[in-house]
Amino acid sequence: MNTLKKIWHWIDDRSGFTEIFGPLLNHLVPPGAKWSYVFGSATLFCLILQVVTGVALSLLYQPSSAEAYQSLQFITHQAAFGHILRGMHYFGASGMIIMVSIHMIRVYLTAAYKFPREMAWISGVLLFFLTIAMGFTGQLLRWDSNGVWSSVVAAEQLGRLPFIGKWAARLLLGGDTIGGHTLSRFYSYHVFIIPIIIFLFVGYHLMLVIRNGISEPPKAGRVVDPKTYRQWYQNLLKSKGVPFWPYAAWRDVLFGAATIIVIIGMAYFIGPPELTTPPDPSHLNTTPAPDWYMLSIFSLFALMPPKIESYMIIIGPMLTIIILLALPFVSNKGERHPIRRPWAVFGSACVIIFVFALFLLGEKSPWSPRFKSQPITAANIHSTNPEVIAGGALFYKKGCLYCHKIDNQGGYKGPDLTQVGLRLSYSDLTIRIVNGGNNMPAYGGILNKKELTAILAFLQSRK
Repeated sequence: MNTLKKIWHWIDDRSGFTEIFGPLLNHLVPPGAKWSYVFGSATLFCLILQVVTGVALSLLYQPSSAEAYQSLQFITHQAAFGHILRGMHYFGASGMIIMVSIHMIRVYLTAAYKFPREMAWISGVLLFFLTIAMGFTGQLLRWDSNGVWSSVVAAEQLGRLPFIGKWAARLLLGGDTIGGHTLSRFYSYHVFIIPIIIFLFVGYHLMLVIRNGISEPPKAGRVVDPKTYRQWYQNLLKSKGVPFWPYAAWRDVLFGAATIIVIIGMAYFIGPPELTTPPDPSHLNTTPAPDWYMLSIFSLFALMPPKIESYMIIIGPMLTIIILLALPFVSNKGERHPIRRPWAVFGSACVIIFVFALFLLGEKSPWSPRFKSQPITAANIHSTNPEVIAGGALFYKKGCLYCHKIDNQGGYKGPDLTQVGLRLSYSDLTIRIVNGGNNMPAYGGILNKKELTAILAFLQSRK
């Protein structure tokens, strides 16, 4: 034991660890900073996990258009612990976005962005958007049809910006079209450029937290006055403050460790999402959808009237960023307790409900065909008539099931046809199929007379 102490004293004397980290661990924090304060540290834990798993994945991943897809398949299905490693990276990204979102909501509800912590809020907002950017760029690195087409959609949206749209789209993709240069560009974004910016802002954010202190738990009636707050806060720390380690930090460590354990468990028992088909520009039967944390934005633009979409692509993000960045300057003093700020609580609840509702709609995607729909089974056809059975097979083969639902099987874009035989006559169905309408193609030139008769027989049987 004495030998170990001597070794440690020698290392500490030469390295200065105690001088560097001692003040950080021993700095005083307000009393009462409990479990609601752990989400910022949990975000940092997830970031560290992302760095470790990302470096490990980079040892096997091949960032070239010819090898990227197969290298990920190798990592997922053949490499030792590759399945768990990729799952940890995937769920770690989700965990990081969840934790940083909850942390931002907590800071907003308790008005911890007020004086003198305005810059901590601004750096946190920028870190939030950088985290989203990391998730977005990581999706294309899978180099499957979903990731590639999602990036094409994003580039098309950027291209609609006035004046700088074409330049922004070219900057994103690395050219006018998507290809190997796009993969290299996104790899640089995801592995080098964005992480470096994140590390700089994380360091700056933590420095501000130490410099200005952790915000004390809000109390109704206790207002923030920029003229007197700093002195009041210092007096609070001198009289009631406790060292960050271990009195406050143990909750951060415990919750952060629990978060990592949950992520590892999900990686082991659920695993990463399977890749879709390799990217193929000639294959148009795909419905690109972003990962869940971008699904609400995806839903919002999908539901938006086309006439205002181009304007909202510009106004929406700009307005959101301006509001978030201007918040600590517009409201940097006054009450902090949520009970004295009912509009802040109400607004936060509305935003959460709105985003969650859009997420559920995005999961359902009623505006898009469902190309993964399975053929109608004999149990759903409810008939032994050979013509009806043939019509049911054609209903799937001709792509009708991608947009229409039959007995909870199929898409949502078109009307549910489970009982269409009760609503429409034979002649009504014939007119609809032959002429099309309301985003439905005209099948008059696609189906021959025998095929049309079989599909009509099948639909007429749906009673």
